[in-house]
Amino acid sequence: MEKIINKINTLKKEKKAVILAHCYQPVEIDNVADYVGDSLYLSQVAAKTDAQIIIFAGVYFMAQTAKLLSPDKKVLLPQIDAGCRMADMITYDQLKDFKNAHSGVPIVCYINSTAEVKSECDICCTSSNALKIVKSLNTDKILFLPDTYLGKWVERQLGDVEVITYPGFCPTHLMIRPDDIEKARKEHPNALVLAHPECHTSVSERADYVGSTVGIMNYAKNSDNKSFIIATEYGVVQRLRRDFPKKEFIPVKENVICPNMKMTSLEDILYVLETGNNEITVDKDISSKAVKCIDRMLEVSK
Repeated sequence: MEKIINKINTLKKEKKAVILAHCYQPVEIDNVADYVGDSLYLSQVAAKTDAQIIIFAGVYFMAQTAKLLSPDKKVLLPQIDAGCRMADMITYDQLKDFKNAHSGVPIVCYINSTAEVKSECDICCTSSNALKIVKSLNTDKILFLPDTYLGKWVERQLGDVEVITYPGFCPTHLMIRPDDIEKARKEHPNALVLAHPECHTSVSERADYVGSTVGIMNYAKNSDNKSFIIATEYGVVQRLRRDFPKKEFIPVKENVICPNMKMTSLEDILYVLETGNNEITVDKDISSKAVKCIDRMLEVSK
């Protein structure tokens, strides 16, 4: 592994490449990543980088978003088959039908969506900034897609905005059930439950804190509590255990693992660095529309 890490670190300097990695990626990817974080943070980095090549250790929609924000950069996805099951739940045509059924209502798309879908939406959001984004619209009704659980969590937090959601979801987060939370609490009575808003409503309602991956990590870092039950993808548990060894981090269950996020290896990163393969492209007409809803999100998130 050390040999591969050294090769990658040497090549990325030679080729003026930057490596972005999502928190759900295999933890060894952090050895070569220049930036590790959630979707909002990595989007902000992609918009500002002066690197010539962006290597996105993540899934397809993330690399596509980086290309929208840095159209003149070469964006490479180490595992070209790494998709997102939630993003795949809504097509362009399905979005048009959803939009036409609620004419005139502003539409917010979760960043976990394709460029084609983003091109027909008013503004994008991540789990970090969803509340802020919806508030910025100053309306009493929105459409939200594709994640129904994040959308309904936003509705509960705001109280005065009706959120009409598309019936998409994250299969990985839906593996976590209310019984898992209750079982973990009984086994660890002093632990706080930290959950991602992609979890089922019956799970997030039982949590002590609900937030994005980085939100969960920051909460655990800053809390005086010493024990936490983590209700999100296992990669967050791994990084918390590594970064805060004096605290206890308990996965709500051991198999909360996103198969697509775990596809990427160090060998894959080295391969695209050496070859330039797996380049992400976006149709110019789609790109010109899709980037507007991302730019609007970044402006509101400043």
